[in-house]
Parts: sequence; structure tokens; C-alpha cells
Amino acid sequence: MTTSVLDQWGAHLRHSRGASAHTVRAYTADLAAFLAFTGTDPADPGAASALTLRAARAWLADSVARGAARSTVSRHVAALRNFSAWAHREGLAPTDAAAASENALFGQPEVGLGITPGFGGTQRLPRVVDQDEAAALLECARSRASADDPVSVRDWAILELIYATGIRVSEACSLTTSSIDPAALTVRVLGKGDKERTVPFGVPARDALDQWTVRARPSLAVGTDALFVGAKGGPIDPRVVRAMIHRMCARAGVRDIAPHGLRHSAATHLLQGGADLRAVQEILGHSSLATTQRYTHVDAGRLSDVYRRAHPRA
Repeated sequence: MTTSVLDQWGAHLRHSRGASAHTVRAYTADLAAFLAFTGTDPADPGAASALTLRAARAWLADSVARGAARSTVSRHVAALRNFSAWAHREGLAPTDAAAASENALFGQPEVGLGITPGFGGTQRLPRVVDQDEAAALLECARSRASADDPVSVRDWAILELIYATGIRVSEACSLTTSSIDPAALTVRVLGKGDKERTVPFGVPARDALDQWTVRARPSLAVGTDALFVGAKGGPIDPRVVRAMIHRMCARAGVRDIAPHGLRHSAATHLLQGGADLRAVQEILGHSSLATTQRYTHVDAGRLSDVYRRAHPRA
């Protein structure tokens, strides 16, 4: 009777490493989940070969997307690292995927936590909301918007515009009334390095902006052409927008995100919808495509689909 790779590794952990029963259960459960994700039978003599850098990244991204805690993902990485080294020593895998990756994944558990490696080190990606949460957040803002409360209408318009366009909070706060072209459904944005770009938006954002500019803004704005103004009538401060988004997330009952998280969510959802990476680069105002590519690391669903279509054992 063939002993599965799970049983073999579990025995190694117990007898050679002296691991506790809890650790053995947790690590073998992690490996079982990884193998199931890749569609690999643990009893297959070649099961250990399923552990590749690409497969590991896909599984970790999927874990993050499903809401796994940081400690859980860190344990996933530790389990895969340990298994990789053991399988190579035992001749069950042609290479030690952890060592071969030069720690691009296995030595940096943060990769599975939304932190992507780069030539200059690692960079944390902001927390995002999924499409259902984004819809709930925007609906919460829309339902609270009242003609008797111009600030509530402004908040709705800001949320709709940032999510629709993926613009930075600083860019949103620097817009003027002439930046918006409601007929063309576009906004002219002055980004980093004083580079101007034109970004499209949709009908929901147009409707919110119309309510704000026509009905609510005139009662607040004082001597400024700033599109979004504060309670005292001057250009709105980015800190006010940040605080508002945190409050709205709490009211909507979705995970807490910052304005950049809303921008990041917009980019992620564009990519999930099939948008071209270079088009997203233009929309976001990135000078380098490599910066935009960071956003693909959290698109776990798309990554999993690509893996299952491309991998011979998927």
C-alpha cells in the first residue's frame, strides 16, 4: 500500500523534528489544502512536484482573498518551506522550490499578505474591498446623501469618483469644477510630476457628481473653484476624506480601508473584469508598468483561473 506524501512528511515532523502533535496537524493540514488547491492526489508518487513558486503564490493569494489571518498565511509559508526542503532531500522533488526561489516567496511570508517583492525590497499593498463590499460602501453613502445635508452629498460624490476612476486622494482634492466633463463622462486629473491625464467614469459617479455640483456644492463653497470643499467652504483637506472613508466603511459594515485602498480596489476590479494592464496603467497614472503589475498579485481569482488553465496537473 502506497504511503501518501502527507503521512511521510507527518512522520518526519514527529520523529525527526520532534514537532508537537498540534504542529504536525497544522502543517499537514496546510499541505493537504495546498495539494487540493492544485488538484494533486497526496498518494501520487510525484505529488511533491506540485510545489512550485507559481503554485504556491496562487494558493497563498487565494488564502488571502478568502480572509485568512496573517498568522495563518505565515504558517502556510512556513509549512511549504519545510515541506519543500524535506521533499528535495528525500528525492521526492527535483528541486527545493523554496531555495530555488531565492526567498522571493518562502523567505518572505509577507508575499502572501499583500506585500509584493521587488528589486528594492518589499512593498505593502493597501487593503482592498471586493466588488460586493464596494457596492455596499457606495450604496451606504448614496442612501445617507440628503439635500438637507450637503456634506453627505459631497461624501457620496467623492466615494463614487475615487472608486470609478482610481484617482489618488490628493488628486481628488485638487480637482476644480472645470476638471469634470459630465457629457463625455471624463475627468482631467493632474497627477504626480504635474502630468495630466483624462480618466473616464461611469453613470453612477456622474449622478453623484451632478447632485453635488448642482444642488449641494453651491451652499458650501466660498470663493473657490475647488470641486470638493470642506465644511467651511474652502478646498477639502485629504485628511477629511480619509476620515470620512473610514467612517463610511464602519457604517456600511465592510472591511476598513483608506482612500488608497479604494483606489487599489478599483484597479483590482478593473483587472478582474478583463481590463488591459496598460490601460489600467494609464487610468491610474503610473509612470511604470511595473507599478501597475503590483495590483495583479492580489487578484487571486484571476491568478487561480490562469493557473488552472495553464498547469498540466491543475
